[in-house]
Amino acid sequence: MTQNQTKKLSKSDRTRAHILDAARTLFAVHGYDGASIRDVAARASIDPAMVIRYFRSKDELFARAAIVDLRLPELRVIDLAVVGETLIRRFLEIWEDAASGPGMTILLRSAMSNDFAAEKLREVFANQVRPVVAAVGDQADAGRRAGLVSSQLLGLAMCRYLLRLPPVVALSHDEIIREVGPTLQRYIVGQDAP
Repeated sequence: MTQNQTKKLSKSDRTRAHILDAARTLFAVHGYDGASIRDVAARASIDPAMVIRYFRSKDELFARAAIVDLRLPELRVIDLAVVGETLIRRFLEIWEDAASGPGMTILLRSAMSNDFAAEKLREVFANQVRPVVAAVGDQADAGRRAGLVSSQLLGLAMCRYLLRLPPVVALSHDEIIREVGPTLQRYIVGQDAP
């Protein structure tokens, strides 16, 4: 949040935003289980009771901190020959964008050990990924195709952004697009990109 945006908010809104910023940072680094209300309060320089006052529970705080809007492109209006490339480009934008990347990092890191976080990640899949993939190709196997797309993208995210495997981190965007785009293309429409 910029300093000008912060000035326009009420004190209550500023406190809420400050708590969310602290929570996003801690959940992204430590996951759901590794970050406590006390940790968030300490990072925000407030009493833990204030965190509860604003968010009622750790689950609600997590749910607000990990909101993810993928803003995926509508594949049905894109040339079918480039849907894989289009989707991988959007994926890279999402993960490397300061506004949306932390939410995805929080969910992915936390989903490995926490059922609540895993359910939130499944909701992103069901409400955002599946409908986009279902808009092209056979409706009967949309769930399978969307699942394969998600497995590819989440695997890449895990290796590049969480585990930071050097060979994967070293790949340029163009290399990732060239290597992963055709796989997504095949999953989405059943054919390789030209």
